[in-house]
Amino acid sequence: MKKYGTLIMLMLLLFGCQQKENKNDVGMVKSPSEQVNVFLGTSGDHGQMSPAAAFPFSMISIGPVTHPGTHTGYDYYAKEFLGFVHTHIEGVGCRGGGGNILVKPLTKEGADEKLLKKKESAKPGYYQVAFENGLMAEMATDHNYGVHQYHFPTSEKVLKVDLAYAFLNRFVEAEHALFGNTIKGWVDTKTVCDSGKYRLYFYMEFDHISSISNPENNTYIIYGADKPTIGLRIGFSSVNVEYAKARVANGGSLSETIEKSKSQWDAYLGHVKVEGEPERESLFYSLLYRGLQSPYLVSEPDGSYRAIDGTIQKSDDSIYHGWAIWDNYREQMPLLSLLFPQKYGDVARSIANLYPYGKTDWSTQHEPSNSVRTEHAQVVLLDALEKGHLLPLEKIKDSLINEIARLDFGSPDKALEASYDLWASSKLMMSIGDTVLAKTYLKKAMEYQSYWQKDFADMGWPDVDHMGARGLYQGTLWQYRWFVPFDIEGLQKLAGGERTFRKQLDQFFDENNYNHANQPDLQVPGLYNATKEPWKSQKLYRNLMLDSVVQFYFNNNSKGVDPYIGRIYNNRPRAYLKTMDDDMGTMSSWFVLRAMGLSAVNVGEPVYYLTAPIFKEVVLNWPSSKSLKIEVSNYHKDHFYIKSAHLNGNPLGRNWLTHQELMQGGELTMETDSVPNPKWGTSNQYLTHVNIEKD
Repeated sequence: MKKYGTLIMLMLLLFGCQQKENKNDVGMVKSPSEQVNVFLGTSGDHGQMSPAAAFPFSMISIGPVTHPGTHTGYDYYAKEFLGFVHTHIEGVGCRGGGGNILVKPLTKEGADEKLLKKKESAKPGYYQVAFENGLMAEMATDHNYGVHQYHFPTSEKVLKVDLAYAFLNRFVEAEHALFGNTIKGWVDTKTVCDSGKYRLYFYMEFDHISSISNPENNTYIIYGADKPTIGLRIGFSSVNVEYAKARVANGGSLSETIEKSKSQWDAYLGHVKVEGEPERESLFYSLLYRGLQSPYLVSEPDGSYRAIDGTIQKSDDSIYHGWAIWDNYREQMPLLSLLFPQKYGDVARSIANLYPYGKTDWSTQHEPSNSVRTEHAQVVLLDALEKGHLLPLEKIKDSLINEIARLDFGSPDKALEASYDLWASSKLMMSIGDTVLAKTYLKKAMEYQSYWQKDFADMGWPDVDHMGARGLYQGTLWQYRWFVPFDIEGLQKLAGGERTFRKQLDQFFDENNYNHANQPDLQVPGLYNATKEPWKSQKLYRNLMLDSVVQFYFNNNSKGVDPYIGRIYNNRPRAYLKTMDDDMGTMSSWFVLRAMGLSAVNVGEPVYYLTAPIFKEVVLNWPSSKSLKIEVSNYHKDHFYIKSAHLNGNPLGRNWLTHQELMQGGELTMETDSVPNPKWGTSNQYLTHVNIEKD
């Protein structure tokens, strides 16, 4: 009887393990793209994302516009649809951007017909919705190419195309022409925050239609033929209409495009394989998906692209655009550098390529795609250089110098941010042999100490936890005081030594001064790694990823007013804190990196702190055939303190690894526990520091 009881128990355990796997409708283990929830963060101010059909790093993403809408034109809980647009810049401020070329299906021309959602579904690269009037719409995307298909319940079938549509009325002008069943031309639109302008060339081709009319400027009416559907294929280019036309000529059908998009998303997402709780896997891939939508590949197959001064250029490298570097450099760029090193090199060279054509901190008047801002670009260039990527620094030296000359030290936060840029530019100048300028920049960077002592040393003032105090941008003095990532050792000394520094960190988190709804203090939970209590960073990371926390500063609230209590990252439409924009994959990438067990110490130095992954196993795969396996040896989903670690079988007492060590591949094993190991990670610690004489 005991033998049979043991057998039954084993069968039950096996059945339970099988039940926990993420499986699709046909009983197969889900691919990475099948685990993505594209509706995460699509309601209200909880991420500002859209469920649009998107392709990796593509300018075109086709999705719905609802009434009311949000930054991306869509809210999951809204029922009335206004139509479908072709550009989305995901999760950014200034109430969003994009929303070009609105297409609205109608069952009768001129009718005041409301499209009321009945049922919708979506996955990476594909979106579908059925309306209460019987209409059904589908759309899918390839690289800078999209396919629509509209199914009509009545004999009268109409599409209304509004070329002048853009979110927040940011449309500027358009030029277009009608030829048979095609419309082609270009549209100019203001960028995010109205700081610049971008131009999109388009080519639209319609199927199953009887005629097209142009009743007013920038508006077309497409009439269906004696078929139940109308099809639309559209191509984009930043260069000219002919390239856009080639996208359509070479594009596939709806089913072919759906399949190609799925294949590409699985390939990109599959650079990381995770094994753990199904709900964690789904959350992970849903957030990784958001980190792989921008920047946009804007160059054509022959290397042609439109530079930011409006001229047409050619490059041997792939050219990317669509920047939010002030946000992205912190998390998304390090993630791309790990998962897609070749692409990251192209991205870095694309940033360097902005300088010869008139780079500014925000957008210019001749952007090839929608964009936001490019502060801290020199930090990204240094990061890429330190990770082995070749950059044309000599050619852009004068432009780099001019940018540094424009740095603003006018407020406490800007003084620290500018010092970071000076530190990075010092390293860049040293790399090209200008030691005089390098030392000059470094000396000026170290003047951060006087700014810090003036505004951040004394935290007894009543305004230290006030949003915007003393001219700060989107943060408090408490949140900005830690922002000296290039000199953590010096920061500790300013604070009064390691022990005092650590006690101040305790106070910062104990009093709930940390704000995960924005970027200024994203690196602070990792600072315990530079103290005698690195286990506190391990606990903070797990809390912020998966547990309930207290947050006061969402919606720029004053301290103590209406706090949020709960999880920050949720796999649902209201996913984040209020006002916590994803900022083009920044906040998603923060989660993804730490879920894998890594966090960048200081962007510009190729070093990562270690923390416990939220999975039993993580495997990073690279085209070089190398792979890195990160494994938790005695995995328990609720254990997050690192007891010990081994790299390729050798004991690892330090709590950090270099980028080069990770890229060599192999196996990193961590043993976790429910209680902290006060000894692990406290020797051979990595503290960034500046040595004026040596550097």
